[in-house]
Amino acid sequence: MNTKIMNKKLKNMFPEYREIMQVLAQDDPHFARLMEDHDELDRQITQLEQDPVNLINDDIESLKRKKLKLKDSLYTLLKKAAVKDTE
Repeated sequence: MNTKIMNKKLKNMFPEYREIMQVLAQDDPHFARLMEDHDELDRQITQLEQDPVNLINDDIESLKRKKLKLKDSLYTLLKKAAVKDTE
């Protein structure tokens, strides 16, 4: 994943792991894929929320839950990488 394209929201979510995120995004295909999936879900949610017809939509809530699970997975990987980095 190109770090220039890295989701700005993700960078701001975990500012203490910004450097580790960039390394993992380049070196760990699983981590990069999770970031891409999170970014895609974020775009889908934003697009759905911009349409007033979709404001009460179970799909949005389902997508938000998936996005949160991805965020949790990313955070777990970041914490593990940070521990390895300090060893």
